[in-house]
Formats: sequence, C-alpha cells, structure tokens
Amino acid sequence: MYLGFFGVVVNQMCFTIGLHYTSVSHAAVFVGMGPIYTLVLAVFLRLERATWHKALGMAMALAGVAILAAENGISARSASLLGDAITMSGAIGFATYAVLGKKVVGRYDALTMTAFNHFAGALLVLPIAVHQAIGLASWVRSRRVPWNGWAALLYMAVFSSAVAYVLYYWLLRYLQASQLAAFTYLLPVLATVLGILWLGERGSVLQILGGSLALGGVYWVESGREAEAARQL
Repeated sequence: MYLGFFGVVVNQMCFTIGLHYTSVSHAAVFVGMGPIYTLVLAVFLRLERATWHKALGMAMALAGVAILAAENGISARSASLLGDAITMSGAIGFATYAVLGKKVVGRYDALTMTAFNHFAGALLVLPIAVHQAIGLASWVRSRRVPWNGWAALLYMAVFSSAVAYVLYYWLLRYLQASQLAAFTYLLPVLATVLGILWLGERGSVLQILGGSLALGGVYWVESGREAEAARQL
C-alpha cells in the first residue's frame, strides 16, 4: 500500500497536476533529476554513503533547478513555480518508491511488484477517480470533449503506463539498469522539442542553461556511482 501510494498516487497525480501550471520542458527536467532525489533519500536512510563527488553533482543539479525557477521570476504566486514544485513532489514520490522498494524487491519479481503496487495505488485513488468521473459526466453532457482529448487519455493509459512498464522490464533482460537509465537524459530534449512543435512553447537561454546544469549534475552523480562500483569489484 505504501509503495502504491508513493509510486502511483503521489507520482502520477503530482505530475499530471503540475503539468497544468508549468511547461513541458520544466517538468521533463524535474523528472529527469530522479537519480538525485533517489540519492538524497538513500543517503538519508543510510543505504548509500555521501561522497564529495556526489555532493558536487547534487550542487550542480540544484543550481540548474534554481535557474529554471528564476526564469519566470521567483514569487509565491508564480504559476510556473507552483507547477515546478508539484512536479518535483511527484518525482520525489517516485524516488521514495524506488528506495523503499529495495526492502522488498528481493522477495518478489519485478512484474509482481509492479502489478500489486499499481493495484494498491488504484484502490487509494479510487474515491477521487469516482468523484472526478461524476464531474466529467456532467461536463460531457454540457460540452463535447474533442476527439484528441479522448485520444490523449487513451494514449497515456495504454502506452505511457502499461506498455512502457512492460517494455522497461522486458529490456532489463538484455540491458543493464544503468544503460536503461542513460536514456532518461533524452527525456528533457525530446519533451522540449515536442512541446515547441506541438504546443507552441518557447525555449529560452535560461532553460538551456538550467536544464544542462541539472542533467549535468545527474550525469556526474551517476558516473561517480559507476566508478565506485568498479572499484568495489
């Protein structure tokens, strides 16, 4: 239940709500910083030890986040800042899920864990889902939902959730986790390009600088982990 809460409810709901207030490029960077959040939690729970190499990477990533937050002005009333904070909360929820999941992953295979975690998350979010469905039904009666709205909902349910998880665990049979993690660096780039092409969003120098620093910090931390693992071998 607690893994379903952090990994499904907090992660998915905060990400979706946060996108309402911030841009795709900002959200993609905050999600791409997942390894940083995981590292902080792992150090706090004493599952990993802190090093100067990791601390430097975290400092770079936080500097990038600060630049992104300052792009539209730092204000408590800033919609973008609110969206960034909500999106980051969702990513931290998934990081919490990943760290706490280490305690039980040895007893269950990956697909079993995913299935039961999502089932628990569905039970937790069911009251909200029912309430929203009732509101949507009355809204549909008064206004017609465009076809691309339903298509987007179907795509997120089928491809962004079910198919993505199946492909991820299938690829784990042939690739190392670190190799798969490297593909997360493509997320901010692809999301920014698609946001500009499909949604008419505008890029900026601060976005490029902040995103590069944030993802550079993630890369620095991950490279340190690989070097540390090699020394242990």
